[in-house]
Amino acid sequence: MRSQDPQSGELSLSPAHADEFEELLSLRIEAMRESLERIGRFDPARARERFRGSFAPQLTRHIVWNGERVGLVAVSPTPAGLSLDHLYVAPRHQGSGIGSAVLAIVFAEADAAGLALRVAALRESDSNRFYLRHGFVRSEDGEWDIYYVRPPRLARA
Repeated sequence: MRSQDPQSGELSLSPAHADEFEELLSLRIEAMRESLERIGRFDPARARERFRGSFAPQLTRHIVWNGERVGLVAVSPTPAGLSLDHLYVAPRHQGSGIGSAVLAIVFAEADAAGLALRVAALRESDSNRFYLRHGFVRSEDGEWDIYYVRPPRLARA
């Protein structure tokens, strides 16, 4: 899927593959490091284990901006709707509107299917403000994460 990002660049999502695990793990660690260090939970071995446990290449897409891979997004089906399992943008591209543009694509997919979208964000992470700003509603708190939900939007006739 392609769209124009707010900075007039070309944004697309392309399929990820199992053999790209290391590349995607590196990107995830780079994107999460500051937030994890802030709460004293940065551990590369734990990051690898957690990502390995949730990595589903068939549900993962590269975020490509102007031909460069700058992030990843993964959405999986659940009994309650969809789960935004991963949305990471490389730090040098954060704040540019890329994450918002990717969310717009994911929202359109969820809305077309009439499904709610759920996400978890690490406590103390800037992503909490990002998800609230984009219409997610806090639904519950865990030990390390805050959980949010966004009900599907109905298309207007």
